[in-house]
Formats: sequence, C-alpha cells, structure tokens
Amino acid sequence: MSTYRILVLRALGLGDLLTAVPALRALRRAHRSAHITLAGPVALAALLPAGLVDEVRDARSLAPLDADLAGADLAVNLHGRGPQSTTVLDDIRPHRLLAFGRTSTWRADEHEVHRWCRLLSESGFPADPCQLDLDVPDDPPLARGALLVHPGAAQLSRRWPVERWAQVARRLQGSGRVLVTGSTQERPLARQVVAAAGLPSAACVAGATDVRGLAALIGCARLLVSADTGVAHLATALRTPSVVLFGPTSPQLWGPPPERMQHQVLWAGRAGDNFAGRVDPGLLELTVDQVVDSVDALLSHPARIPEPMPR
Repeated sequence: MSTYRILVLRALGLGDLLTAVPALRALRRAHRSAHITLAGPVALAALLPAGLVDEVRDARSLAPLDADLAGADLAVNLHGRGPQSTTVLDDIRPHRLLAFGRTSTWRADEHEVHRWCRLLSESGFPADPCQLDLDVPDDPPLARGALLVHPGAAQLSRRWPVERWAQVARRLQGSGRVLVTGSTQERPLARQVVAAAGLPSAACVAGATDVRGLAALIGCARLLVSADTGVAHLATALRTPSVVLFGPTSPQLWGPPPERMQHQVLWAGRAGDNFAGRVDPGLLELTVDQVVDSVDALLSHPARIPEPMPR
C-alpha cells in the first residue's frame, strides 16, 4: 500500500509559520502515518516539533511547486485566502484540496490562529487553537534570564522609532541584563539602539544566531519586548513573558491568546495600513513610559506566568 501524501502550503515568514502550528498538529493527529510535506521556508524548519511534518520543501510565496509533489492525496492551503495561492496547489493536481473559497468561507475579522484551525475543523480535522507551544531548545547560558529588546519589524509601519527603543533599553538596565536582538539585516538597527542606550557593544546579539539559536535565546530569557513581528510569536510559543507593541494591525487578529496573561499587548486602538511607507500613527502614540510600566508589571507578578499547557 502506498503512503498517504499530504502537502501543506505556508510559504511565509516566522510568525506566519508559528500561527499555523495548531493546524499542522490537527493534520498529524488525523494522519499519524502519512507523509506530510510543508512547502515553506526551509530556514525555519528547525523550529518545528519533531514528527510534525516529514519534510520541508523550500518554497517562495505563490511560486510554482516542485513537480514531484504532483498528485498529493491531500493539499491544504494555509497560505492565504486565494485565489492565487489556491491556484498554486491546483497546478499540482491533488486528489483533495482544502482551501478558503472551496471548503470554507474566509472571515476578515478572524484571528490568524483560529482561521486555520477552523479551515481544518470544518473539513473534518478537529484543531485546537491553544496548541501553540514549542519546546525550548538548549539555551545559551550567558543569556539565561536576560531582558530582550527586539526593535526590528518587516514592515516600516511597525517600526517604532530607534530613540524610543533606546530609552526602553536604557531604563530596563536596572532590572537585569539587556540584550538587543534582530536578524543579520537588522544588525545596524540593533547597534544603533545599543549605542544610544549606552549598553556595551556585546549587548547587540542581532544576527549572532540561526533561527533555532534565536528560539533558545528567547526561550531562556526573562522577558521580551518587541514590535508585532515574528519573535513575538516565538515568545508566545515558548511561553516567555512579553510586551508587544501593535501598530496598524489589531492584536485581536495577530496577538497572543488573551488568556495568557504573561503576554501584554499595547495598541492605540485603531487600525492602519500595514504596508504604508511610514511608521503607523497609532504606533507612534505608544510611549516609552507605557512600555516600561508594562514590563515592570510583568516582572513584579511572576505568579501570573502559568506552567506550559499539555500538547
């Protein structure tokens, strides 16, 4: 008997992958012995729990998929609402396709995690949106208990001003060791924050790790402060307390689960253009005092940080 083959499309970024983990878990529960292929960024594969998928094929958003993926028994569009992403999967002629516009109806006001769980649940694969947790990788000893500041974000609209991040980093020094994180591309930004905050140059760890190393750093940290970006979802998955600054996008769509009180969100309460070529006006309404006060509140109430939920 041939192996049942499942192909999942999610060729997006870090936060996008992490919000799809509960849906991927639902697929694996329903098909324990199937061969599951995730078409997505292979650089992020190291974050996925062992056995969740069998392979990750490097894929770019809306680009044609490898020809040998044709004829999958089941294809699942966790990439977007369609029709473009659905067409990418149609082109490999799966026997069955789950996608918005085909098996479910897209809802614009739905949280990203709940959206993909609903797509699976309505197709006969019960999915639990609470199953976000990941295991913490082996931690770097020098970073254990650090306070992390992550000033970068993919979109300009979500980039809080450098001088404000520097003020936050400067004021957090009284609560512990402060490290400034980021990707290799964000290293100049991180260095600006470190210099303006008066931190030692070694406090810049941007680009110093691969994605698994970044997860280890966040997993053993005391707290993370960041914009609404991929590392915020890592903090949620690793249950590291966090303060997240939201700009054009509501935390009701992309924020951490509200019942997890160790994650605090700051938002001015009005949506904007995520792809604007300038910082979102609502994000600019958030103050340094608000951020520091939120950090102090979390650090002062460790009892609010629950034990990991069973997966």
